[in-house]
Amino acid sequence: MDIASILKDLPHSSGVYIMYGASGQILYVGKAKDLFKRVHQYFGNKANRTEKVLKLVAKVDDIKYIITRSEVEALVLENNLIKKHKPPYNILLKDDKSYPFVKIDVKADFPRVEVVRKLKSDGSKYFGPYMIGITAKEITDLINSAFCLRDCKLDMKRIPAGHRPCLNYHIKRCYAPCAGKITKEEYGAIIKEVIAFLSGNDKSVAKLLTDKMNEAAEREEYELALNYRQKLQVLDKLVRRQVGALPKDFDLDVFAIESNGLNTVVALLFVRAGKVVGGDKFVVNDYGLSDTITLSNFVMRFYDGDVLAPDEAVLSVDIEDADILQQYLSEKFGKKINVITPRQGVRRQLCDMASSNARDYLEKSLSIKERQDNMTIGAVMQLAEYLHLERMPARMECYDISHISGTNKVASMVVFTNGEPDKAAYRKFRIKTVEGNDDFASLQETLTRRLTELKEGSEDDSLGARPDLIVIDGGKGQLSSVMEIVTALGVTDIPFISLAKREEEVFLPGQSEPVILPRNSYALKLLQRIRDEAHRFAITFHRQLRKKSQTVSELLSVPGVGEGRVKALYKHFGTVAAIKSASVEQLAAVKGMNLPAAQAVYKHFHP
Repeated sequence: MDIASILKDLPHSSGVYIMYGASGQILYVGKAKDLFKRVHQYFGNKANRTEKVLKLVAKVDDIKYIITRSEVEALVLENNLIKKHKPPYNILLKDDKSYPFVKIDVKADFPRVEVVRKLKSDGSKYFGPYMIGITAKEITDLINSAFCLRDCKLDMKRIPAGHRPCLNYHIKRCYAPCAGKITKEEYGAIIKEVIAFLSGNDKSVAKLLTDKMNEAAEREEYELALNYRQKLQVLDKLVRRQVGALPKDFDLDVFAIESNGLNTVVALLFVRAGKVVGGDKFVVNDYGLSDTITLSNFVMRFYDGDVLAPDEAVLSVDIEDADILQQYLSEKFGKKINVITPRQGVRRQLCDMASSNARDYLEKSLSIKERQDNMTIGAVMQLAEYLHLERMPARMECYDISHISGTNKVASMVVFTNGEPDKAAYRKFRIKTVEGNDDFASLQETLTRRLTELKEGSEDDSLGARPDLIVIDGGKGQLSSVMEIVTALGVTDIPFISLAKREEEVFLPGQSEPVILPRNSYALKLLQRIRDEAHRFAITFHRQLRKKSQTVSELLSVPGVGEGRVKALYKHFGTVAAIKSASVEQLAAVKGMNLPAAQAVYKHFHP
């Protein structure tokens, strides 16, 4: 497509733009107050664009747009399109991301205080999330200790008459509503106190715990007193997270963004009842033109998940559509939610704290991630470059042979996907047609079975999807023998290489001289890992077969036991150990066995 012509025809209207790749896949979806100005920014002066944006633009083959009646409508449409198509260059937060909340089912006669990870519109009260320095479990334990609430899961509507209270009642940790020791009204009054505590009233809880600790000490119940003291320490941790100058009934979500040009991190702080109770950090894969656009996109995606609505969303940097986002969130949650960027005061301090967390993660934790990426997907890309492969070898298969003097010959197929072991895709082969110690012929048999299935089957057959690269454990000879089969079968779209152990030389078909990869390169280390894994997998399978064959030979020496009964025993018990541990009666019960044969087998293993 002629991008220049598309850019020229863009309207000066609000709407959504959709960028497509050469194969027609959606790469990126964005919203704009002015489609013409926004999209032109992607294709303007390179000096004003980040490396990430340049990578995106290089892949754009077509751009389409949808005009909307308002900016809010554009925001909603953008969100729906991203959820539907999941473009690779947009922020895609995990659907299974969940936070711990404290839940009180106020509709129940005797509600429990419990930890949940799903928010439901069920009329219950939810508080949290609690994540930094103090957990939701610690909060519930503190509440149950202070207020003597039940923590059992008994169905209070099905308690039989005469039900006796548990130990918690006798040690004064529960009022035992299950045994009628407290009325519904009395319990309800306590629940109101708990809600007040979770809403910011700490003093009453501190007094309750202190009194209980002192009473337990007076009764010389020192273990119980220590438990109350530990709960007071948890309460102190919570109190110390009080943010000055904030109302106790005020909830904030604080967002800060930091970027080094290639990676971007968003840090989040949860402020509940005037206290910092949780936080999180996200590595953001978004190709917006600026941090402000990326942060706006992130906030939108975040509130589309399973979260509690705050009173304010506090952002570390200005975003141009703050008023639009504020309108959308207020309508979504049914209450006014302010979206602000503070310049000073306690909110600015919270932004600075979140920014510090984001920078720390960007500098420290991401360096670990980058090393991991270098060893996996980075190594795959490097290997493709060194070997001049037409496509990146996302799926690599490696084959090895194992045997002892030509007996119990096996082959292994291990699979690495994007540079990491894909153990579910591993396969093992028994060599069926090769006599004696012939590794070349064994490799030919194995690859014949694999390539025949690939040729005759679909793209995703019983041995797995079509590989992008096949690696043979061995040197030039092993590779040459395999290529005879490849040529005979006419498989021309899969590259083959071999890796020789001694000098770690890489051989390619039709080349007399090996490729020497840099000793410290991630590409060579990747080949070594997959080669060593194939060797390990083959040896493990060989040892299993050898052990089994030794036992089979041993069983065949037992009077009255032939090959048929040996097979029946293995089919029934599955393992040698199970056969050895079986009783005479169990052995005799196997189809094809009789009592004398069972007695003979048992006597053989238990002389």
